[in-house]
Amino acid sequence: MTIVNYKKETLEKIANHLKHRKERIAVAESVTAGFVQLALSQMLNASDCFAGGITTYTIDEKVRILNVDAALAKACNCVSAEITEQMAIEVANLFKTDWSIATTGYATPVPQSGDKRFAFIAIVHNGQVVFTERIDVNNEDESENIQFYYCSQALEALQRILS
Repeated sequence: MTIVNYKKETLEKIANHLKHRKERIAVAESVTAGFVQLALSQMLNASDCFAGGITTYTIDEKVRILNVDAALAKACNCVSAEITEQMAIEVANLFKTDWSIATTGYATPVPQSGDKRFAFIAIVHNGQVVFTERIDVNNEDESENIQFYYCSQALEALQRILS
């Protein structure tokens, strides 16, 4: 079993920035399967700034719950910068938050990914996409370690943007 250990300094900075601004964040996850939500819940007094999140793992759920474009979702197997941005925008709308973060991608090599591992992260502030990034992984690590890596990259990106 993998023990998840988030950088406390990163979480403290995120919490401090959000609390100072009196802003809140929500999360939409796919590839990270709840790791980002778990991390944000570990912040001191997390409910002051973390509204919650949703994990949607299939195209149908992303279309139905997060209103992603169905045709685009099917064309890219729901893994693209645009899909991730749509997820981030909609989760902020659902939770009525100032900030949101979304992840989607592949933690294991599959035919749909060209047998590659990669993910997209999107961060939204007040309805506007402020950050989108593709993360490529070229090692053979266990999938849960890859998911944790994506989560860590997302949190570090959020912390940089908030600073």
